[in-house]
Amino acid sequence: MTMPISSSVASHSVDRATFEDLYAGPAPWDIGKPQGTFVAVADQVTGPVLDAGCGTGEHALFFAARGHRVTGIDFVEEALWRARAKAAKRGLAVEFLVKDATALGDWGERFASVIDCGLFHVFSDDDRRRYVRGLAQVVEPGGRLFLMCFSDEEPGIEGPRRVSRQELYDVFADGWEVESIEPSRFDVNPEFTEITFSEGGPKAWFAVVRRKG
Repeated sequence: MTMPISSSVASHSVDRATFEDLYAGPAPWDIGKPQGTFVAVADQVTGPVLDAGCGTGEHALFFAARGHRVTGIDFVEEALWRARAKAAKRGLAVEFLVKDATALGDWGERFASVIDCGLFHVFSDDDRRRYVRGLAQVVEPGGRLFLMCFSDEEPGIEGPRRVSRQELYDVFADGWEVESIEPSRFDVNPEFTEITFSEGGPKAWFAVVRRKG
């Protein structure tokens, strides 16, 4: 999950340096395990799997341990070094690549499932559209995107940009079918104390979106 400190401006995505700085301390999204929301839907996820914005790899490793072929991408090398170390320690084979998630269109790989845990909400409007266009190229027809993002029901403006349910329907209107959007909550690293979120964890949306064939 990626949770920058200030990404509420619609016209600007958070830059690489912001994430590098956060990884120097207790990154709020780095909880040492997958988010429970993704664990709960694990049986719906089929391989091969792309973990977009994989961070230190907990979701990628979770699905690899379930027997899927998994590729994790992120643009912060420090996060990927940690992910590879975890994979080696756990004896799991996951391909972790330095890659810009807004530039997936020229990639030859294809996936049945994509995991997006806290990536979508860091994008500007333009990058959001680029990301979704790229996903359309790498997700197989009938494949699914499992997306968890900050909800507009989370109070305040600190932390990631809030996303409305309607924004999710709008951005996936062409070539996709939104199967469900349900309220959820993010678990946050308890050592991260710079921002106070809602009791029980920041409010989120969890969307399942199918690529039309």
